[in-house]
Amino acid sequence: MGLMASPRRLYKVTFLSQGQVYEVYARRVNQGGLLGFVEVEGLVWGEKTSVVVDPSEERLQREFEGVKRSYLPMHSVIRIDEVEKKGQSRITEAARGENVSAFPVPYFRSGGGDSKP
Repeated sequence: MGLMASPRRLYKVTFLSQGQVYEVYARRVNQGGLLGFVEVEGLVWGEKTSVVVDPSEERLQREFEGVKRSYLPMHSVIRIDEVEKKGQSRITEAARGENVSAFPVPYFRSGGGDSKP
């Protein structure tokens, strides 16, 4: 079964996408039904009534607007933490000197035979 459990649980999911590090909060995280993907569902956003508006979180909300469930490639996930309360969702540039990189991607080939890669 994966990390899915009570709807009160909250997960901070950090992943790499197109040279940027995303941090989002979700209610459900599973291994998922697609091989090699992590399923993230129930994204949680900050209060819209707050006076301070974070452009990074607004950008994330627009990017994930209408998305019911996301499937993240397993090799792009940096970290998944179960947390007590929501922090700030954000997108940051992955700095060149940091130790943040995607895991090597295994090569899956369908069928058997003696075909060459």
